[in-house]
Amino acid sequence: MITAFNAGDMHRLLALGQAAGDPATADDTVLLLLGAAQQSTGHVHDALDNFQRLTQRRPDVSAYWNNLGNAARAAGNPELAERALGKAIELAPEQADVQYNLGLLYSQQQRWLIARETLLQAVSLAPDFIEARLQAAYACHFCGDTRGAEVMLDGAGQWPPQPAEQALILATMLSSLGYQDLAFRTLAQAVLPEGPQCLSLAQRITAMRASMYERSNQIERAVTELADLPLESLASLPAHDWELRHAGLQVHASVASRRGELEQAAQLFDGLRNEHQDAHLRAGAAFSLAAIRDKQGRREDAWQALDDAHASQLRFARDFVPELLEPGSQPLDMVTQSVSRLERDRWSPLHAPGSDKSPVFVVGFPRSGTTLLEQMLDAHPDFRSMDERAFIYELIKRMQLAGQAYPADLAGLTQANVDQLRELYAADVQRIAPDLGSRRLVDKNPLNMLCLPMIMRLFPEARIILCLRHPCDVLMSCFMQPFRSPAFMVLCSSLERLARGYVDAFEHWFRHVEVFAPRVLEWRYESVVSRFDEHLVRLGEFLQVEDSTPMARFAEHARAKGYISTPSYAQVTQGIHRKAVDRWQAYRDKFEPVLPILRPMMARLGYDE
Repeated sequence: MITAFNAGDMHRLLALGQAAGDPATADDTVLLLLGAAQQSTGHVHDALDNFQRLTQRRPDVSAYWNNLGNAARAAGNPELAERALGKAIELAPEQADVQYNLGLLYSQQQRWLIARETLLQAVSLAPDFIEARLQAAYACHFCGDTRGAEVMLDGAGQWPPQPAEQALILATMLSSLGYQDLAFRTLAQAVLPEGPQCLSLAQRITAMRASMYERSNQIERAVTELADLPLESLASLPAHDWELRHAGLQVHASVASRRGELEQAAQLFDGLRNEHQDAHLRAGAAFSLAAIRDKQGRREDAWQALDDAHASQLRFARDFVPELLEPGSQPLDMVTQSVSRLERDRWSPLHAPGSDKSPVFVVGFPRSGTTLLEQMLDAHPDFRSMDERAFIYELIKRMQLAGQAYPADLAGLTQANVDQLRELYAADVQRIAPDLGSRRLVDKNPLNMLCLPMIMRLFPEARIILCLRHPCDVLMSCFMQPFRSPAFMVLCSSLERLARGYVDAFEHWFRHVEVFAPRVLEWRYESVVSRFDEHLVRLGEFLQVEDSTPMARFAEHARAKGYISTPSYAQVTQGIHRKAVDRWQAYRDKFEPVLPILRPMMARLGYDE
């Protein structure tokens, strides 16, 4: 039996184990090997019985509880699996594989927060445990922890080829982080299984490639991929192959929408809303349907789809941030962190880089035109953007992990402290933009507007561009977007909550502008689209560049660039147009209840109704 096990011949092992006699009287090794063979060959309940016998005989052996937990998970008994794996960890808390198995169980149950914690613990016990790193990254991805996912995937380019199922997960995350080439390579090297699953997994890889091409604005290449995955074949798939069906229909719908085939796309997305009960998938399909109905001028249908999308997102977010669903909660936690004039006066003067050696920060409430401006700057040979990164937020977290309060302890930072924070920031940038060279960095993250104290402590001479757009258009656009952050899902779940968040964010911004007097250029979307050349000159003057004309070719640059992480990835390839101006007016009746919240800030920003 041991020889058969070592050779991987599970069918022979099963036959030998069955010939060994009554399992009730078999010795521990026979039971252990027989259980492994039974589980491997699909006789899960028989394996469960034998592993239970082992734990009854030797309740002090962690490995037996681990085997029982895995068999229970495979048998669809999550309660027993959790108890057994918990007992295995109690007996051997330093065993990374047991932590990993428990993390997998939590992931299958979509208990993402505890899955993330458990899988990260497995990686801390065994840093080179690739499967644990992959699954930990996936849990971080679902929790909106982009930084955590990046850390777990560090070095993924050197990982061996992954089994197809894991390769799909890995490619999904690499693509969302902007590592498109590595994601395509991961799919190309995926190891397909033998047997009936091979074709389905190969087709899911095809769907994934097509989706990545669409997401990179390479529509014709997406269409070419989909030739091998026709709609008729997806319609005839059995119920158990829902993952292939969903992935295929999703990308067919997205491509149809990009090609202007709106009604076909709408019907596909409408069907996808009921394909699976997963709240995340349902929300994504509903948001896409709403966008198409809006383009078609079917406003009530669009709003109905949005209501469905937000209800699904709230079900998803409830598991992550239940405290934010309480009345009076604040999804934008940074708005409570302020520096007064008196506190600013206590800051000790420190050496800092000049304007030309500091990043250019592009800020503003999400959906205010920040991606458009970022692509304009990135099209200029003197600048290099790095897509949307939360590096300033990461520095705040590092301060807090070091036991320092933000922003109160900014006053007590020494020159060495500030230099170290800038070095950490530079290291993060180097990882994303190794080709930066002498170009000026563009750090575009809209909600860095809430981090002005940290920016001014590290880069007091930095030039900051505040993107503005009519608040109602901003809210409309935010309300129609499937944001990944659970906190932002809650913020955008109603126009009223969103309006209050918008006002809170700008009140926070203006308080700090009065305290710090930063170098700020206001970049007003409506003025830019109506007088583009004039504002291009202003932008060049503000950034002290001799020739700003390369920025005018941003649409061409964006098409060539490929992957853009924000929801505006398609719009920025279309050039300047006025389609997004006053878009909210078509839904004015929905906005009437929140206009009293917005009017004071609208007036302060120079907007009327």
